[in-house]
Order: sequence, then C-alpha cells, then structure tokens
Amino acid sequence: MLQGTASDVGKSVITTALCRIFKQDGFRPAPFKSQNMALNSYVTEDGKEIGRAQGAQAEACGIEATTDMNPILIKPVRDMHSQIVVHGVPFAQMSASDYRQHFLPEAKQTVMDALNRLRDTYDIVLMEGAGSPAEINLKDRDIVNMNLAGWADAPVILISDIDRGGVFASIVGTLELLESHEKSRVKGFIINKFRGDLSLLQPGLDWLEERTGIPVLGVLPYIRDIQIEAEDSVVLDSLRHGKKEHMELDIAVIRYPRISNFTDFDALSREPDVNVRYVTSPEELGSPDAIILPGTKDTIGDLIYVRESGLEQAIHSHSELEHVQLVGICGGYQMLGQHLFDPYAVEANQAQEAVGLGRLPLSTTFLRHKQTVRVIGNVQPEHPIRLHGGKQVEPSAIPIKGYEIHMGVTECREPEQVTALFEIAHAGGQAFLEGWGTSDGKVWGTYLHGLFESDQFRRSWLNGLRTAKGLAPLEETYSAQERKEMEFDRVAASLRSSLDMKQVYEIMGVTQPLEVPYTINNNLFK
Repeated sequence: MLQGTASDVGKSVITTALCRIFKQDGFRPAPFKSQNMALNSYVTEDGKEIGRAQGAQAEACGIEATTDMNPILIKPVRDMHSQIVVHGVPFAQMSASDYRQHFLPEAKQTVMDALNRLRDTYDIVLMEGAGSPAEINLKDRDIVNMNLAGWADAPVILISDIDRGGVFASIVGTLELLESHEKSRVKGFIINKFRGDLSLLQPGLDWLEERTGIPVLGVLPYIRDIQIEAEDSVVLDSLRHGKKEHMELDIAVIRYPRISNFTDFDALSREPDVNVRYVTSPEELGSPDAIILPGTKDTIGDLIYVRESGLEQAIHSHSELEHVQLVGICGGYQMLGQHLFDPYAVEANQAQEAVGLGRLPLSTTFLRHKQTVRVIGNVQPEHPIRLHGGKQVEPSAIPIKGYEIHMGVTECREPEQVTALFEIAHAGGQAFLEGWGTSDGKVWGTYLHGLFESDQFRRSWLNGLRTAKGLAPLEETYSAQERKEMEFDRVAASLRSSLDMKQVYEIMGVTQPLEVPYTINNNLFK
C-alpha cells in the first residue's frame, strides 16, 4: 500500500509508475483505491464511473478498469455535500457528517469484497491511500488508509514531497501520530520531487533511517510536465496562465468552482501550436481563439458563477469576433442553451431552474438517472463545425470516440436553426445524432468527454481555428494513445532508476525477476 504524508505528494503518479513497472517485469498488477474524492472521473467498459486515476492506472497495467478498483467515489456537488457513487452508480447525495456517521460504518464489506476479488484475479494489487493517514479526527472511521492496510494485512510505503519543504518533519510527524500497530506496517519511505545535489541530502537521509529504523527506498527526481491524467483540480493552479508562451493558437477554458473532467483538454495542450489556459475572471480571459465551457458537477451553480463574475458578458463580447469559437462540453454544453431545470433537486438541496447563456436553442432537464457510457462514431457530413483536414483528411469522414457522464437530458427546441454534429453509437446500440452547433460553426456543444483525444478530429478542429485566423494548417499531429503509453514508460523508467526495486519486492514478499523482460526506449527522455 502506498500512503502519503499529505495530499498531492505524488501517490497517484507513483502508483501508476509501479503499475507499469510490475507489468514490464512480467506480473499481472491491478490498482485499488477504496475511496476516492474527485470530479475527474473515468467510464469503464461496462458504463460505470470510477476515479480517473484508477482508470489511468489500469491502462498502465494493460488491463480494463472495473469498479472493484475504486468501489466508492465521492463527487463534491457544493460545500459540504457530495454525490456518493458506489460501484460506478450514484447511491445518494450526502452531507459530510451524514457520510461519516451513516455510510462509513457500513462501507468495510463493500471495500473488502472488491479488494478480495482483485486479489483473486491479479498477481499484485497496488493499494493507494488518500490524503494523510495521521488525520486524528478521521482515523476512527477510516476506510482508505491505515485501517484498510490492517484489514488487508498490507505493508505500507510512505511517500513525502520534498519540493514543498519540511520533508523530514512531515515523515517523522506522521509516524509519531500513528498507533504502534500502524507504525509497524510502514516498511519504507519514498521522497518525491527532489531537485538538487543528492549528496547534500544524504546526511538527512542517514538521520531519518537512524531515527526511525525504516529505510529510504528512493529519492525520486522532480519530473517536469508529467502527462498522466490528474484527478485533483489543484493542478490547475499551475496551468492558470498556460504552460507555453507565444503559441499561434490560444484556448481559454473557463475554470468554475465545480469544474469536472478538465483532462478533456490535456490532448489540446500537447499540440505544438496551442496554449491552453484556465481562467476565472474577465480580466484573465484575454483574446483567445476559442473559449471552452467545460464539464461541471453543479451546472446551475457554476452558471451563476459565470454570470456573477462578469465572465458571461466577456464571453459573449469576445465570441462575437469572426475567428473565435465558443464550445461547450457536457455541463458547458447545457449552459449554452436557453433553459435549465432541476425539478428533482439532483444538483441542489431544492428544485431550481435557470436561464442559460442562450447561444443554442436547447433546454436541459436534470433527472435522477445518470448516463455513463462510452461512445464511438464520426463527424456527420452536414456538421457545422469549422474543420480543416489539411491535404490528407476529408473532415466528414473523421472518426471520433469519447464517453458520456451526465444527469441532464437536453432537447433542441428549434432544430431548424442549428445542425447536429456527430453520428455516434453506444456499445451494441443504434447510431444517432449528438451535439448541436450554429450554421456558421462559431458556437457548438456536445456531451462527449474525451473528444479531443480523437487525433484527426483534434487536428482538424485546430486547423479550422488556424485558417480562420489566416494561418496555414498543420498536416501532422500525434497519437494521443501512443503518447499516453510513452508517458507511462517514461515515468516508470524514471522511478526504476531512482527506487530500490529489490527492497520493494522484498517488502511485498515477491521474488524479483532475474531478468527484466523489456528494454527502455531512450527517446523517452529527449
């Protein structure tokens, strides 16, 4: 089990890297996180919802993700209230106190049944904790850190982030707050995100091992620009102004308080001519070539934020420019419509309705049933989106794929004023039209998350922005799937070079392979 001295110390990335290492070494690994709080979610092959990190970790293992890998998902709706998803299906909406008092005491069986099914199926299960195991006020009903390690009889590796400072205090302080039986489970430390001369750190490492009697298994370097999907919106703080400067295309994503599935735009940010920025105010909006309203767990609440912050007027004004597009994904798509109705208080504690941004003739009603499904399809021939396929691709033949996660049903009130975008199908189902856009292609929206991971569509859409701006289209793009696999390998190689894998295997009670059945691609580090 991998635990951390705090949130955001790198547990998910290290778990992902170990998943890939064990796969490379010839084992069949699987990830497990009993309880995950995240608004970035992942749809399994059977149409269930789990945390995005466990979906990515399953991909690093080379296996299909299942709800056993994250049986309990908490999706915050508003302050102190969350939707509780159990085995991929919404269970209830609860306050923090109700969840703690009434749900957690019954959760052990759900968690252990899922873990035991994974143990019966795979060689190695990598359990990931959440936050810190030393939260005194939460420990008595913990199902995700040391209690779980005890139920599973699992050894624990404790991870700490040296980049934020105080690494020795955080490790020793965490141990001091653990019970003796919990402390005995900690078999090693990993110090993450180190930049500098390791020899200068060595006296501290020696002191730590002497002070605790527990070995430091490795000091991991600070890896820049990790391209493994994040689940916590805290990473958006570093992306507020984008990662790149002086790019030919500038895309602004509206960051409202309950933004979800912001990983939809990772593929765009990796294109060589694109800078993706996350903005929270009219002053930050600037002069982008496209404005994207992303998904949200609280559509009406975040629509109110857009309105009250002054972003609504700024969006309307800037999107009137001829070359600028306004795009809505899922909750953002719903906002682009005329009316939103929540008669069953799906997103709030009482029924409510709101006037949308009015850019598409749509009406959305939130229902109790959640749609979670993967889809495939293509851009339909009469689509209005401004695409430019370059010399190689006819835009109307572009394949797409994605997934849906939403509780709203959207109807088009005046279909003669807009045009459908995509022809898609759910697994084994009939094809149907999805998404709507204005005839000039300047405003369009869809329920499809992951759309920009469709390589030809992504490049053709960007080329449409380029030509509208007077720039020549780019003929080449990259493969999002191949880039993802290379990133798993890159982070795994970095981890392997800095971590004492022999000791890790000994802690697990597993014999390390004598010969590693893979080779490192040196191009990963260029």
